[in-house]
Order: sequence, then C-alpha cells, then structure tokens
Amino acid sequence: MAEHRDRRPAPASPRTTAVQRVLDAHAAQQQAALGRPLRVLDLGGGTGGTAVPLAVAGHDLTVVDPSPDALFSLRRRAAECGVEVRALQGDADTVHDLLGAPAPAFDLVCLHGTLEVVDDPEAAVRAVAALLAPGGTFSLVVAQRLHAVLTNALAGRLDRARAVLERPDGRWGDGDPAPRRFDEGAVLALLQAQGLTPVHVQGVRVFADLVPSALLDSEADRGALLALEEAAAAADDHLLLGRLGSALHVLATRG
Repeated sequence: MAEHRDRRPAPASPRTTAVQRVLDAHAAQQQAALGRPLRVLDLGGGTGGTAVPLAVAGHDLTVVDPSPDALFSLRRRAAECGVEVRALQGDADTVHDLLGAPAPAFDLVCLHGTLEVVDDPEAAVRAVAALLAPGGTFSLVVAQRLHAVLTNALAGRLDRARAVLERPDGRWGDGDPAPRRFDEGAVLALLQAQGLTPVHVQGVRVFADLVPSALLDSEADRGALLALEEAAAAADDHLLLGRLGSALHVLATRG
C-alpha cells in the first residue's frame, strides 16, 4: 500500500493566521479571475511559512531569501507537504539578477517582515512594483510603531516608549533589535508613490505578542486567542485596535 502523505501545512499560529487567511482568500479570488494558478514571489520568505500553504493550494512559488539555512528548511517543509517551491538565495537588491532578464511578471509578491531591515525601503518597494504583472498584488507586512510604544510603556520603560513614539525610525535607541518601525500612513504613502493602490489594510498581532505563552497551555486557550485576533482584525468599528497591532498587513494592486 502506498504511503499516504499529508499535504496540509502545520496549523497556523495566532501570530500568522490572520495574514495567511487573508492572503489565501485573495489568491483564490485572483486564481478564479485569471483562470489559472498564480505566479507568486515571496521575498525574504525564509522557511516557507507563507509560501508552502500557497504552493499546497496549487500556485507556482518562488522564494528568495539570504539565508541558506532558511532555504534548506523551506525545501524540507515543501517536500513534507508534497509540493515544489523554487528557492533562490538573495534579497530585494539582487532579485532581478537572480530571476534573469527579462524578469518574469508575478501575480502576487509577498514581502513580510523584511521592509524593516532593508537599507532603502523606497527602493525595495520600487523593485517589487517592477516585478508585478498588471493587476498583480503586493502583500506587505511591516512592524508597527504604536505597539512598541504600548509594550514599552506597560513594562515601565517610559524613556524607550517616548523614543519609539518620537524618533522617525520608530526605534528606542541603538540597542533596539528592530531596525525600523512604520506608521500606517507612511506605509500607504510609500506604496502609492510607486503606483500601487492599497485594497486591504489590517493591523495584526494585536494581542498575540502581549499574552504570555504560559497562559496558552491548551489548544482551547490558543484557539480563543486566535479567535480574538481574527475578530480584532475584522473589526471595522475598532480601527484603533489595528493600529495597536505589532504588525500591519497591506494588500496593494498594480494598475
């Protein structure tokens, strides 16, 4: 009897599920409109937490990441799920050289947790926009400023909280492990400056980064936190909650 291979990725965590569900739904809508699987590029895609579920859904995935260890884990994760993912070592600065000329046009480009660490965010967004097919979508996840203000204030680190609030880069100082944090308005302006139109904006990880892991021992506890995160992400009447999320997720399309 042939061995059965479970193609389903591991269950999403409260830290990532709100982003993944929006992304999965949007990709399914694009696929229905185009009548074919999507060509997807995940820049800084690491171990494939975003890419592999999309590959399982039938889309054509390319992941670019600077870490060979992360790419090794990506290939192993993809193999365990019975899918293929093209894995290339590089970053936003080298992606055009990696893909060759003429560079393929992608229906979806993901840049999750990467814009904070690039040398030039504007240049990175410009590079992404150039890789999108007309009507294609850019999925961007960035660290938000106000969450760091709140968490530092609640911990009694008031000087750090004020620095995060006032500094242009959203950092509390040279020892801050985050190279950069963003505000929603600045992110939307950055996208629009490159000819991209935001079509979905949500704050994510409103509570997941605040609740101690010791309080999440059971599946029921983790499920309750997941439900709370999804409710906060979908609460149009409570937009302030989104701004307090530790990350911002934006989908923007190229006209």
